[in-house]
Amino acid sequence: MAISIGDITIPDWELVETFIRASGPGGQNVNKVASAVQLRFNVKNSPSLPDPVKARLKTIAGRRMTRDGELLIEAKRFRTQEQNREDARARLIALVERAATLPKKRVKTRVTPSQKRKRLEEKRRRSEIKAGRTKVTGD
Repeated sequence: MAISIGDITIPDWELVETFIRASGPGGQNVNKVASAVQLRFNVKNSPSLPDPVKARLKTIAGRRMTRDGELLIEAKRFRTQEQNREDARARLIALVERAATLPKKRVKTRVTPSQKRKRLEEKRRRSEIKAGRTKVTGD
């Protein structure tokens, strides 16, 4: 089952899932069952993602991205393997969706002359208040 995000489709063969033991609730079962999922997706060599999306994904992923360009997602929130698999895939989808949307371009704004005057007047007032706190020396 491939993952589809808008016009981007990631086939299953690009995802590597490893099951590991999870810490947390589960009692004695924790030491026996590998219910946590470690999902690996090689972003750097993926033919499914366009280059701009790859670049944004690298920035968004942060520490989850390895030096080799692999995105590593660990899911161990739930007690069952299947729920953790769904959780890991949902988190991957959310990351790719964020990377696929273009960030809004910042529109430069200017400080109005009246705002500049107000700021300088406030600085002058503050300066006078502070100057009035100095000790008065008697002559």
